[in-house]
Amino acid sequence: MIDVASFGANIQKSVLEAMSDALGLAILVCDKNDEIIFAARPILQFYPIPAQFLETGTRLRDFLAAVFDSGVRNGTAPETSRRHSNRDEWISEHLSHHWRERFEVVERIGRHRWISLRKRRLSNGLGIVSITDVSEQKKREEQIQLDLERVELTEGILDCMPNPICVKDRNLNYVAVNKAFCAIHGMTPEAILGRSVWDLLEPELAEKFERSDRATLETGAVHCQPEQIVQADGEDLWVVTRKFRVGGPGKYLLVTCMNDVTDLVVGYAGRDGVTSGRMPLEVKDYNAFVPAQNCYDPFRSIDMQHLVEAGAIIAPVSAIRHRVLLVTPSAVLEQSLVPLLRRWGLDACAVRTRAELTAFEEVCAARGIEIAALIVDGAMPEAQDVVSNWTALPSLLLARNWTASDLRARVLALCCKGSGGDIAGAASAPADWDIIVPDILPAGRPAPDVEVVVAEDNEINQFVFAQILEGLGISYRIAANGEEAVRLWQQYRPNLVLMDVSMPVMNGFDAARAIRAAEKSAAFQTPIIAVTAQALDIDIDESKAAGMDDHITKPISPDMIEAVYRKFVVPRPERMAG
Repeated sequence: MIDVASFGANIQKSVLEAMSDALGLAILVCDKNDEIIFAARPILQFYPIPAQFLETGTRLRDFLAAVFDSGVRNGTAPETSRRHSNRDEWISEHLSHHWRERFEVVERIGRHRWISLRKRRLSNGLGIVSITDVSEQKKREEQIQLDLERVELTEGILDCMPNPICVKDRNLNYVAVNKAFCAIHGMTPEAILGRSVWDLLEPELAEKFERSDRATLETGAVHCQPEQIVQADGEDLWVVTRKFRVGGPGKYLLVTCMNDVTDLVVGYAGRDGVTSGRMPLEVKDYNAFVPAQNCYDPFRSIDMQHLVEAGAIIAPVSAIRHRVLLVTPSAVLEQSLVPLLRRWGLDACAVRTRAELTAFEEVCAARGIEIAALIVDGAMPEAQDVVSNWTALPSLLLARNWTASDLRARVLALCCKGSGGDIAGAASAPADWDIIVPDILPAGRPAPDVEVVVAEDNEINQFVFAQILEGLGISYRIAANGEEAVRLWQQYRPNLVLMDVSMPVMNGFDAARAIRAAEKSAAFQTPIIAVTAQALDIDIDESKAAGMDDHITKPISPDMIEAVYRKFVVPRPERMAG
């Protein structure tokens, strides 16, 4: 220590003290000779040293020595501080920090205390040190780090769980999901988190799930429900879903755990070549499992080769409605072919005789209506003469071996390019065309207005069925559940029923039994085809027991539907009941 005040001793201490209190800092100022010219009293709150070491004129080296001797120095805990034996090195190191232009560090000065040191050396040689207590901030950072580690550990545990698990907040938005839950939807966690069930499922199911979610959040009562889930890959998942409320008031979370019981429902024997000693669960009533999520997207799984091969069938038609005139004496051909042409985007109508054709042509000429193409029934005795005399516009004579897709391609080519007619089909061509429904079906059954009834509750699958059947030129109606399917069957008596086995209200098995019960006194039976997500023996056996004729599995394709239609709708005596 020295008795003479060094340069800068005239700094207004009151101003510095006020700044120190206002900013919550402990400030120390020394001159270019490393002698203290100001030291705020709050410094003693950090370093338990005698107050004389804060007096003006005290050497910085002596101040640092007192700090070292106190045992509570930067970077140490009290119980280990005295183990630092090299006092001079520690003092020299910290003196060098004071002579840097800028130096900042956060250091520990006790078991639970941290400080932030900021040191500046000005151009005139003055050195300024500010000390701030950041213990609370460090504690918060450490707590956040611990929470993050805890969250990572929890997520790791959840991801390893085989059962699907999800967590929702008070607003019923997803805040945590495991890999098994993501696999159901075929989505990544990032695509699910922050969203609600309304973003993932159909509105009807979303509303149902939200009701049970809110009931559990409000009452705390555990929700339990057996459910059948169709996963994104089309596989069935049989689960017992339980919902729990966790957390405290105002911070409640909803945890949903889906216990996978598929092995119990399907059985253990013969799975992957391994026979288990455990007996499988005999499910007496599959209606105990209510329909839940249907995350299967047929467009994600459909065989792209089928789409390529069926491109001509399902390609969108031109927006221009070409006018097409059909000449046929057959009322059945007119009733089946004219609606088919209209579904292809054509403006079609029909005449029965050559006289009607002549009158129709005169009316069109008078009104300036242009006919894009003429289609002549090859079964007409004068078919060849009609085609030969129709020279103004393109004409098409039906050939015996054309399918619906052949006819569609030729008619559209004829309308768009003025070509595509084929005279190869002579007037002697028989009336059993591949493209029309025969006048009389087995046992005198009349031709139905609707050829196929599709029972399917999923909107995406409904769209796929509609696209395929329209492309094949097959009239259809779609039912959203089993009861509606039975009602449509009673109304239209179609040639074929495509029955999804898993539907709300009434499942496909019960709907098939209802149809078969109504057909006991009928002269013929409607073929019913089961549509399943996967070819499980249990579904196939129950389909046969319910009276269904065959089964197909999703994803469906144009080739699959056309093959089934040809197999069961082509008139055969053995299709008759009895």
